[in-house]
Amino acid sequence: MQIKHWLLAVLLIAPLSACLDNDVERAAAGAVAGAVISDVTNGSVLTGALIGAGAGALCDDVKLCKPSR
Repeated sequence: MQIKHWLLAVLLIAPLSACLDNDVERAAAGAVAGAVISDVTNGSVLTGALIGAGAGALCDDVKLCKPSR
């Protein structure tokens, strides 16, 4: 059952990888990813979304991801 959730999450999140030009887009993708991962692992969806949004917004500032500019 959890494999189906992971596969669905990957299929829904993968198309976002090409359109992450600014902090807002990366934060949105991070929030979605964090919420999905928290839901699949039976954690708090809101907490996962908040952590994911923060990580997405800050990833280029700490040089973890490269902006596509």
